[in-house]
Amino acid sequence: MTTEGLMIALLIFSLRVLNFAVGTIRTITTARGQRFISAILAGVGALIFAVVIAKVITDLDNVPNLLAYCTGASVGSYIGMILETKFIRSFMIVNAITAENGRDAAAVLRAEAFGVTTTVGEGKDGKVTNLRSVVDKRDVPQYLGILQEICPNAFIALEE
Repeated sequence: MTTEGLMIALLIFSLRVLNFAVGTIRTITTARGQRFISAILAGVGALIFAVVIAKVITDLDNVPNLLAYCTGASVGSYIGMILETKFIRSFMIVNAITAENGRDAAAVLRAEAFGVTTTVGEGKDGKVTNLRSVVDKRDVPQYLGILQEICPNAFIALEE
């Protein structure tokens, strides 16, 4: 393989990664109602795709270019997921039912800046405390760690 051939494969890979990143950002801007920016990104993404696919299709026997195209799609998809977690906040609903330390758990979680709604209920074996919170998806592990430390036997259900 020549240096020029390697550079073309690297360019195909890089443009494919960029194409996926632009597509992810376009999806985010569309979800946020930013139509003009989304339309511009759609055009940029289409241009990148056209340039890349034209280079790959003109020589389908060129294995390095095909590999660069496919690998660029994989890496671009991965980077797109990273971008999504940086730009889009998503939430989980955490429901916990515990027969012990429910009020203590709520107090500690609130001290850690988590909102918690508690209700007292009657379970199979007596009084239980229901803790319900809406938590940023990135903070769920911290929330669960606190909860499980104080209420190790709590029943916990997560909802998207």
